[in-house]
Amino acid sequence: MASTHDYEIDSRNEDIMIYINGQFFHRSDAKVSVMDSGYLLGDGVWEGIRLYKGTLIHLDQHLDRLYHGAKAIAMDIDQTKQQMELAIRSTLEKNKMTTDVHIRLIVSRGIKITPYQDPKVTIGKPTLVIIPEYKKASEQVKIKGITLGTVKTIRDNRTQDPRINSLSKHNCIAACIEADKLGVDEGLMLDPHGYISTCNSTNFFIVRDQEVWTSTGKYCLNGVTRSNVIDLCKENDITILEKDFLLDDVHSANEVFVTGTFAGIVPVINVDGHVIGEGIRGVLTEKLQRCYTLDLEKQCEQ
Repeated sequence: MASTHDYEIDSRNEDIMIYINGQFFHRSDAKVSVMDSGYLLGDGVWEGIRLYKGTLIHLDQHLDRLYHGAKAIAMDIDQTKQQMELAIRSTLEKNKMTTDVHIRLIVSRGIKITPYQDPKVTIGKPTLVIIPEYKKASEQVKIKGITLGTVKTIRDNRTQDPRINSLSKHNCIAACIEADKLGVDEGLMLDPHGYISTCNSTNFFIVRDQEVWTSTGKYCLNGVTRSNVIDLCKENDITILEKDFLLDDVHSANEVFVTGTFAGIVPVINVDGHVIGEGIRGVLTEKLQRCYTLDLEKQCEQ
């Protein structure tokens, strides 16, 4: 099975230095307390950020989303965005990293005096962890594509806001487990009303009659790559619609693709056993991949 997170194994990752609250630790020695809110309860927020040719891609958008998510759960990160950027850059410098790096930035509410959910039993400041890894997305996946299956786990806002990048990922993990049992690469999730929402780890798009469709955004992660692909469509005179649509629209689509920070834009060749288009990467998907790559190169030149 393929995955949007397939990457080339790099032995340099065995010796990375991980940032924890202002200090660096070899990955074999990097630890947080068992009393940490993130470990105990999944109480916190996170971001996945890409370093490409010395540039932290869409860094401002990632930090905006991180701080918005923290505010939504009433958590004070206790650092400015400028301080957070400095911590990220110092981690990259410590590891002498310049390109093809994926950064996992994690902020939990911090250490608890006792294992209980109430934020009032948290003592001290939030826990900040920065894990940088050499990760280059599989080029074959971007060409050959992946398969999806619709899962029973829905994406809704009755338990938590699905637009926030929360450490509590049970909803997505449940969908991922279902997808694995179905023998597909990712799970396609519906919203509470039966409309298409998102995939378990990527945002979802279809192409119908030269129009690109994606969900309204009410029940999916506020994806940074999703947002930039929407902008790329507008800049390149491609009709883009954020709307409610159904599984039938997906099964009969001309093209399907998913987006994410790590792999960018990845084609989907089969959904629920329905071959999409000709069963290969579509023309418009390939065009958007080229536009996305050019946009990355422009960022690196700035």
